[in-house]
Amino acid sequence: MRRKRIRDIRNDELVAAAIRSLHHRGFGSVTMAEIAGEAGASAASINYYFGSKDRLMEETMRRLLSILHTALLSRLAEAKTPRDRLLAIVEANFDDTLFTPAQCSVWVQFWANAPYTSSLSRLHRINRARVASNIRRELRQLVPEQGLNRVQTTIQAYMDGIWIEAAQGDTVPDAASARADARALTELLLDRR
Repeated sequence: MRRKRIRDIRNDELVAAAIRSLHHRGFGSVTMAEIAGEAGASAASINYYFGSKDRLMEETMRRLLSILHTALLSRLAEAKTPRDRLLAIVEANFDDTLFTPAQCSVWVQFWANAPYTSSLSRLHRINRARVASNIRRELRQLVPEQGLNRVQTTIQAYMDGIWIEAAQGDTVPDAASARADARALTELLLDRR
């Protein structure tokens, strides 16, 4: 196992501080100095590692996408059928390691800022295309072609909607409940075919 370098450890700390700060203050309001203070560092260290708030947001999203990817691979390793794989894809989006109020908040802020920042926009397009492709690959084996787009859109809209609700913090479902509800909706959509 590769040992983490000091730079990697510091990046992890700064990204964790960014998640907490963005969750509490919002991307538009939070300053690099506030994020640095949350990390117990100086604003100069954040500028050294990331250069700008946009680059810090990009690195934060890359970290969250990595968490999603790890959760997805773990769940897919146990899935045997197309239905199991589709449910694994859906449930990975509500994994305990990913679906927290702070991370949901940051993710929604990422969605809101992606159209205005080219690097964030690129990450957003890649992630949306990957999710859609993963869902479509399994759905092709489970639903007729004429219903594929509607089922895919419904599943993705549901997942996004739950993330938005969690980010708003009004009624935040726990990860297990969110997975169970997403599974129930997906199974309902499949059984109606």
